[in-house]
Order: sequence, then structure tokens, then C-alpha cells
Amino acid sequence: MSVTLVVVSFVAGSIPFGWLVARARGVDIQARGSGNIGAANVARTVGLRLGLLVLVLDALKGALPLVLATRSGLSSESALGVLHVAGAAAVVGHVFTPWLRFRGGKGVATSLGVCLVLAPAATVLAVLAFGVVFAARRVVSLAALVAATMLPVAGWGVGRSRGEVVFLGALALFVVARHHENLARLRAGRERPIA
Repeated sequence: MSVTLVVVSFVAGSIPFGWLVARARGVDIQARGSGNIGAANVARTVGLRLGLLVLVLDALKGALPLVLATRSGLSSESALGVLHVAGAAAVVGHVFTPWLRFRGGKGVATSLGVCLVLAPAATVLAVLAFGVVFAARRVVSLAALVAATMLPVAGWGVGRSRGEVVFLGALALFVVARHHENLARLRAGRERPIA
């Protein structure tokens, strides 16, 4: 069951909803804007409403396999490591989707779905941090980077176990690493806000 969960999580995570939604509107999202298949590029390229749809779908593909697993009994302390691996598999599937020659998104929305299941209180705090930064600056990447950095800190603050905080920290580092181009643009003052 553990191996099946990890495989199902990877396959679910690999579904390129951003590409599919944009393609339904006749847009090759990988050839527009940043070329990323994530919700932010969809919002800039195809429209805010469809960007929000992709955000929800990408979060759900991270969350649903874990929800089904916990309802099947994989929520005990001994199974937590399996849930962490499955959650990471969903994020990796999104970032390196085999359906698009391993060119996927940056993992923010899928990580959101995973963390809402595994560490809901810490995730809510990180989402609040995202909201504050985005409201002030209107720059999605900056808000995402702040939220990712906040995640393990919030996990420690709400009393999650050491292993869970390490998992949240590793996920945050992965998301930050995927934003290396955004970091370069932020330093240069060239990162484009969403109006």
C-alpha cells in the first residue's frame, strides 16, 4: 500500500493542469510569459479566473492522495514517513512531469495541497504570510518565497515534531530552489507584479 500511495501521488502530481487549461483556450503556456505551467503564469497569460482554477487543481492533486491514504488508516506516527514521501512524490511529479518532457511547474500549489493535509495549522500561517506580502507588493514569486520560508518556522511554532519540521523545511528549500530565476529578477528589480 505504501508503494502504491507513492506511485499514485507521483502520477496525480504529474497531471499538468496549467498546460491543459491553457491548451483548452488555444494557448501553449510553455511558450508564453515565463514558460511555466503554474497558476501564476496561467493567470498572467490566460486570465485570473483560470489561474485560480489551476491553483485549486494543482493543490488538489497534492492533497487528495494523502486524504485518501489517511482515511485508509495511514495517519499514525509510524506511517507519517510514508505520507511525507508520498507528498514529496506529488510535488516532484508536478515539477518534473513526464507528460511534458519533465518540464513542469515550481511546486507551490501542489506543496500547498500536501501541507494542508500534513500540517494544516502551519500551512494556514504560511498562506497568511503569502497574502500579506502579495497584498503589499503584488508579486506572486516574492509572496511564495516568503510563504515557503515561513512554513518550517510555523511548523516549529505550532509544535510539530522534529521530523515534520525537517520535511517542511526540505519542501520549502525545494520550492525556493525552483524560484532561482525569480530570485535573480527580484534582485535586479525586474520581477513583474500582477496588476
